[in-house]
Amino acid sequence: MFPGGQPDMAQLLKQAQQMQQQLVAAQEELARTEVIGTAGGGLVSATMTGDGELTALTIAPAAVDPEDLETLQDLVVAAVRDAKRAADELAAGAMGPLAGGLGGGPGGPLGLPGF
Repeated sequence: MFPGGQPDMAQLLKQAQQMQQQLVAAQEELARTEVIGTAGGGLVSATMTGDGELTALTIAPAAVDPEDLETLQDLVVAAVRDAKRAADELAAGAMGPLAGGLGGGPGGPLGLPGF
């Protein structure tokens, strides 16, 4: 049962709409924000948006050794992973408060168990 009786459905709907607007705004901000991951002391850098889109990859000439392409490939993978980690942290920071606002325990902000 709800504290104080029946929930105010209009208020619940208003709260849900506000949360949805905040979620959309956070997603748009993530899509505009860029993070950079690096490897090899900066020889390779990967730029990624906060929502995980790889937008640029930079390789310093010193990283290119035709006799050792495997190391360059490893550096590229490491830089992309570093950028992805940074993007995930950014997304968790931006979306975490909103996801927490959806509840997850009994009687969350909407007054509904699990919401």
